Amino acid sequence: MSKNRIHLLYLTAEQWPTYRMDIVALFGKYLPRYGITCDLATERDIAYKDNPEIAWSSGKTVLCNVPHNRAGQYIVKLLHNLRVLMSVDANKYDAIQVRDMSVTALAGLVTARLKKIKFFYWLSYPQSEGQIFRAKDRGIKGGMRFWYPLAQGMFGKWLLYRVVLPRADHVFVQSRQMQLDIAKHGIKISNMTPVPMGVDIEKTDPEQIQPATDPRLAGKRVVAYLGTLDRTRQIDTLFHMLAIVKQKIPNILLVLIGDTEDAFHRDWLKREAENIGVAKHVLWTGWLPATQAWGYVRAAEVGLSPFPRGFLLDSASPTKAIEYMALKLPVIVNDNPDQEQVIAESNAGLCVPLEAGAFAEALLTLLDDLPRCQEMGELGKAYVSNVRNYDTLSIKLAATYIKLFE
Repeated sequence: MSKNRIHLLYLTAEQWPTYRMDIVALFGKYLPRYGITCDLATERDIAYKDNPEIAWSSGKTVLCNVPHNRAGQYIVKLLHNLRVLMSVDANKYDAIQVRDMSVTALAGLVTARLKKIKFFYWLSYPQSEGQIFRAKDRGIKGGMRFWYPLAQGMFGKWLLYRVVLPRADHVFVQSRQMQLDIAKHGIKISNMTPVPMGVDIEKTDPEQIQPATDPRLAGKRVVAYLGTLDRTRQIDTLFHMLAIVKQKIPNILLVLIGDTEDAFHRDWLKREAENIGVAKHVLWTGWLPATQAWGYVRAAEVGLSPFPRGFLLDSASPTKAIEYMALKLPVIVNDNPDQEQVIAESNAGLCVPLEAGAFAEALLTLLDDLPRCQEMGELGKAYVSNVRNYDTLSIKLAATYIKLFE
């Protein structure tokens, strides 16, 4: 490579600011240390609509305001992306990178070819397949809530696998499983690089994060779940797990650190906890600032990471288990491919099927063996420090970018 710095134009599906650490930490903090910087083009979080500039340490942000309705958001953002691409200066950018937007990706690909710069695609989630799944789950009686995502998903899937990915200079994917899934569409394995999720260990030092002092935790055997409570995560499985565990450990307490935007499902979960008879064994915190959430994790003895199987989620790289491990917590996970790999490589927890009985047995095993829990906590911290922290991941990713420009 003839120069020491690579500057990207990065168009993302996520609004800014975002909670996605593979943007905030990886591209915003660590990659710039190794000469990879980017300008971020996306929509402004509606809560920040009156703030013209929001700090982005890797370069500058090119943001737009979007309306509240879903269709309007899509149209306004697409037009914004097209305007940004039309103004691309080939002397300023070495490549255009698009994340999880197939139509914008087509425009980005065409622009990159006209400007004679490289084009990369970043696939964090099979968005088009997800749209098709949601449409079919709603059924034809859903009207436009069926037809619109179905048409969008079918077109996006065709565009991505038939046009964009085969012509991209490189494709970055979320996991090894996603790499294998995409290869079935004829995309070369050698033209894809998996970039799994990690943690920013400079912020998750367990010695710097004090365990929560919430009086509701006093005298309890605390276990934690950190993350979304959406329907797809099957949180009710943990309630059935509690019903088994409380027979032997009456003071067991599950702390749910997170929430769901689906108010109906949240109410259903709370009723389900009552019906199963474990409501008094569940503490609901809602979403919390990161350091406060990690304080509850530090107060727990075991971290739980249920992640249902299926095409859409098997290609994911769950962050929960990695965060627990960074905080020296032994983990219980189910056999999502990425989680299974992490546990096999680290020996920092137990991997079992996503069933109440299996999770209960694993939890009882760990809570009855505190020395083993402590050993797993140390192994997990070491694994994250060596393998799944964003500094290490950024070194490997920077090397990939540099190689692509040689």
